[in-house]
Amino acid sequence: MRQIIVIACLLAVACTLSFKVVKTPSLDKKDKLSEYGFFSGKMADLAPAGGVVPYSLNTPLFSNYAEKLRFVRIPEGTKVTYTADGALEFPVGTILIKNFYYPNDFRNPKKGRRIIETRLLVRQENEWVAWPYIWNEEQTDAVYDVAGETRQISYVDIHGKKVVTNYVIPNKNQCKGCHNKNQSMQPIGPSAMELNRNQQYASKAENQLEHWQKIGMVDNLPYLKDIPKLAVWNDPSTGTLDQRARAYLDVNCGHCHRKEGPANTSGLFLNVGETQPAVLGVMKAPIAAGRGSGDRSYDIVPGKPEESILVYRMESTDPGVAMPELGREQVHKEGVELIKEWIRNMK
Repeated sequence: MRQIIVIACLLAVACTLSFKVVKTPSLDKKDKLSEYGFFSGKMADLAPAGGVVPYSLNTPLFSNYAEKLRFVRIPEGTKVTYTADGALEFPVGTILIKNFYYPNDFRNPKKGRRIIETRLLVRQENEWVAWPYIWNEEQTDAVYDVAGETRQISYVDIHGKKVVTNYVIPNKNQCKGCHNKNQSMQPIGPSAMELNRNQQYASKAENQLEHWQKIGMVDNLPYLKDIPKLAVWNDPSTGTLDQRARAYLDVNCGHCHRKEGPANTSGLFLNVGETQPAVLGVMKAPIAAGRGSGDRSYDIVPGKPEESILVYRMESTDPGVAMPELGREQVHKEGVELIKEWIRNMK
């Protein structure tokens, strides 16, 4: 019995040591991304340093076909708390790190990539703040820049077509537009239902939430079967057409179009928790869409995507019409087709 207890203690220590927490970092903004020590070796490799944990989402926000690499760092002696409603509460000092990049050729990642920007979301004592960084042409570092800018990018897409387009890096104030919940800045992506998926780590692939629990990074985690899981919008094996369409709308639209969001006056709520058809836009007339309605009468007309305002705005690139308003200079053709199919199948 004594040997069993000793072995159990050693295993617990080993699991804890696998996550190298960092001391509570200074919450002062740095001029260069490299000064935070997030990455080891060559900066452009984005290889996480000790205490920096990679994560991914079931259904991520569409951002002009940019790929993203996400990481999180929490201070030593702290944990993320899983709450009764399935939310995650991050401790003061947490930094969420989101890197936006384009592969030179989407068909072959080995041909390299170009990192455009890194956005930090920092949990300070009383609020979250956004610190945007823009990468240099040499891909050696990124510098803090509140003004944003527009860059021309080029890449070969998954179909072998060369794409040349503008990529708009938002300014710091625009970050608040999407991350606004009850008039305060909040993270959008790292929720329990988004993180309930496998992630490839150095040794093997594991469910992210279980991995966080194993390394001592999260508290109060229930059994995995009791944790909500968002469908993967383009993977039919993860959910029904309705579940996948709702997941897509939740992450791309629901952060604004919800009761706690900046688009609450529209009466159109697209977060995944809403169940009333009228609130979701079914045969709902817009309150004040203006030319954004495209001369269509209702947000969603069951069976008729071509008559639905929702589709019209998703297909537009006109800044006065397009939805979402930020981070979308290109039309997400695959996402639009999913929503069209969803509406076609409504009765």
